[in-house]
Amino acid sequence: MNMDVLTQQSTQQKGHAAGANWRNPGAHRSQADTDRLMNQLIELKKKRNAVILSHNYQEGALQDGADFVGDSLGLARSAQETDAEVILFCGVHFMAETAAMICPDKTVLIPNMAAGCSLADMVTAKNIRDWKKKFPDGVVVCYINTSAAVKAECDYCVTSTNGIKVIEQIPKDKDILFVPDFYLGSYLKAKTKRKIHVWKGYCPAHQAILPENIDRLIDDHPEAEFLMHPECGCTTKQMHLADKVLSTEGMVQYVGKSDAKEFIVATETGILHRMQKFYPDKSFYAASEQATCHHMKQNTLENTVLSLLNMQYEVKVDPALAKRAIKPIERMLEIV
Repeated sequence: MNMDVLTQQSTQQKGHAAGANWRNPGAHRSQADTDRLMNQLIELKKKRNAVILSHNYQEGALQDGADFVGDSLGLARSAQETDAEVILFCGVHFMAETAAMICPDKTVLIPNMAAGCSLADMVTAKNIRDWKKKFPDGVVVCYINTSAAVKAECDYCVTSTNGIKVIEQIPKDKDILFVPDFYLGSYLKAKTKRKIHVWKGYCPAHQAILPENIDRLIDDHPEAEFLMHPECGCTTKQMHLADKVLSTEGMVQYVGKSDAKEFIVATETGILHRMQKFYPDKSFYAASEQATCHHMKQNTLENTVLSLLNMQYEVKVDPALAKRAIKPIERMLEIV
């Protein structure tokens, strides 16, 4: 295995990620180096009996090198179904935690422990316990973008794909406490007409998608369909303008079915790689070029190879905590 290129690229990447061009982690990399790293990844996957899961927001090279690419729900299912001994999760920490809890017999790795989630950090287990004191009969529903410690305090888990379906299964006489995303919670409240108390957390990348950007893009591309993720900061004001409000996976599938040739895409910009790859005859416009998750971009092709090479960094959840945190996830998976 050619370690010179890997070491050199990894060193460059550390400086690159912290610089002005961190939004495009592979910008420094030549095609020859990318090909070399991909070959190393393939060799290591076989050696470790590993499967690579990549979220739609990862850099394009990681999506291309993964065995499964998708949103949180799809990747959780892929983790459940794999017979590999090692799951290398190219996503953020809470996703790797989820995989570790539903696959306790497997080794779960993440390329970079710095790949956290600002939204998940906006609510703690203590916040949930304190909130439940005010609503002792309330049902706590958490977005999957939460830590295991928070999930352990909740009754149901949801994703942007299945939130409506899960909430519709909760008895109508129950107050619902939704954490942590204000915009997704507001969307679910509007769609289900349920009494939902919404925590005021947000995703910085999605909050960067502003109404004025949408107005300008709609004026510039009047034939384009407007696809919106329910985490977007423009959801509360412009949901009525969206042709579809969808999860990232829902967006990819919808584009394939739609007759439209142009799409305004309101979510993290990493999804555009997969859309352009699958549908090269269609045009995609990012609702905001600033809608990029710096946590996701901590994972690179370089440190993904190093992760399998050195079997780093393993994500574990304390068994006692996992026993409680897995319950809302299992309830979600039973419904959907």
